[in-house]
Amino acid sequence: MVAPVHYTERNGALELSTDPGRLERAMIHDYLGAHSYWAKGVPRSVVDRAIDHSLCFGAYRDEAQVAFARVVTDRATFAYLADVFVQPSAQGEGVAKWMIAGVMRHPDLQGLRRFLLATRDAHSLYARFGFAPLANPSRFLERFDPDVYVPR
Repeated sequence: MVAPVHYTERNGALELSTDPGRLERAMIHDYLGAHSYWAKGVPRSVVDRAIDHSLCFGAYRDEAQVAFARVVTDRATFAYLADVFVQPSAQGEGVAKWMIAGVMRHPDLQGLRRFLLATRDAHSLYARFGFAPLANPSRFLERFDPDVYVPR
């Protein structure tokens, strides 16, 4: 078996990588579970499973991870961008813009028919990369359980 080739980009002191071995999973879980509005309370096992089955991007400064993005995709027709965040210590430095630009340049994410995401407050960031409100929202349906991580 041939070892996978991981996508990397550099921008000064920043490096973007899809190498899953570099991801700081405890930090990712902490951010998502304690600080995000979309995954509060998410169990570590769920974060690990999501990472294991997605194309993940880590942004690093001096080998320390400062940002994360995850793409759920078949690498042919469809992708869903999820769990994008920048650590507070690196916010306001353009890391998110640079990381999303790198995600959009990834060779396996070219020529897709549909690339979706959901955001409460970062519409202007994603608009730079061609994301817009759904053209036909009535075509999309969802099953949503906002309390899935709450013990019952």
